[in-house]
Amino acid sequence: MPIDNVLLMKEARETLKGKWGLAVGGSFLYLAITIIVGAPDDVGPILGLLIDGPMLLGLSVFSLALARKQEASISQLFLGFNDFVRTFAAYLFMGVFTLLWLLLLIVPGIIAAYSYSQTFFILAEDKSISARNAIKKSKAMMKGNKKRLFFLSLRFLGWLILCIPTLGIGLLWLMPYFHVTMAMFYDSVSGKSAPQHAPSNELEK
Repeated sequence: MPIDNVLLMKEARETLKGKWGLAVGGSFLYLAITIIVGAPDDVGPILGLLIDGPMLLGLSVFSLALARKQEASISQLFLGFNDFVRTFAAYLFMGVFTLLWLLLLIVPGIIAAYSYSQTFFILAEDKSISARNAIKKSKAMMKGNKKRLFFLSLRFLGWLILCIPTLGIGLLWLMPYFHVTMAMFYDSVSGKSAPQHAPSNELEK
């Protein structure tokens, strides 16, 4: 049975107790790499396209490990580069599909983004699944759950506003809070209990 959004956020905060240093460090590194790589005017968008998929997979592995109270390490952020083709393809497909829906109307584009939202968590756990099938599995998983994820995302809007006076520094704490909550949401909608399922560290091999 799906866990209530309020409870998910409470569990995320409880899980991060004693691990905020690691979580914030991971968030800072992820944010720094994606911003710096994507910054150059000429090649930034191309480089960003190349690394965003692998980095998202690494962030998913890292967030799942934190959410499940398992061993988490900064090195997990880079596991996606050991699976570059699959992660790049997933990111590219998701971007293209979402853009095509956005060309119709804003709302269908947003709905599509929510439909594909579990893709990288799926890839993190199943090394054998293809990028397209991970997207299809995410769509099936999110049937009846998109509205719930939308309202869960809205709960972080107030926290995001509170980060503005901190000149963005507060984002370093908000990001792991958000991503660990999203990992717990994935466990909830996929019917997996956090302590029993580890993210696929086989990507290291």
